[in-house]
Amino acid sequence: MPTAPTHTRPTGLAVWLIVAGVIGWWAAFQLTVEKFHAYENPGEGAACDFSILVQCSANLSSWQGSVFGFPNPILGLTGWIAPIVVGAAVLAGARFSRWFWLAFWAGMAFAFGFVVWLIGQSIYSLGTLCPWCMVTWSVTIPSFYAVTVHLLRSGVVPLGDGARAVAGRLMPWVPLMAIVSYAIVLLLAQLELNAIPLIIRDLF
Repeated sequence: MPTAPTHTRPTGLAVWLIVAGVIGWWAAFQLTVEKFHAYENPGEGAACDFSILVQCSANLSSWQGSVFGFPNPILGLTGWIAPIVVGAAVLAGARFSRWFWLAFWAGMAFAFGFVVWLIGQSIYSLGTLCPWCMVTWSVTIPSFYAVTVHLLRSGVVPLGDGARAVAGRLMPWVPLMAIVSYAIVLLLAQLELNAIPLIIRDLF
């Protein structure tokens, strides 16, 4: 029989959610600015266009960049507010109900799934690596892992004590899980686009 929820004030997670939310929001803001720039200056490249491979314009102008009928960065401008608010509330001493954490996790799961899809589209369809998009990927992936592990260890997801203890020991491994995920993305980009030599050439 699972015991009562623990980790009701996950300070480390809260700090990360605020940091990730600010970084993700800033990336979305920069992409939004570039989208407005493209509207005002048709045919002119974006400031984040470094080469044919490393650029934002192809992603922003594609149908994948407006898959819901409006530019994807708008999702980031609105969605990244949630982790910031949740993180700040936890630091302030807020205690959330199970339904709230599950709803928050559902939002993070959607963001993670959407990012995975966008990564595939960028590598295999568009053949580009959008700098600000990659910033978004870099904070979405560990945020999803961290929130998922927290729900498992805290009792929000009803598990036995043993399973919760295992989940609790997973939290310090979230950074490594994220690094492995980044490595997989880089490997896929290398195999499909020969990305590593081109990125080094473009940036250095």
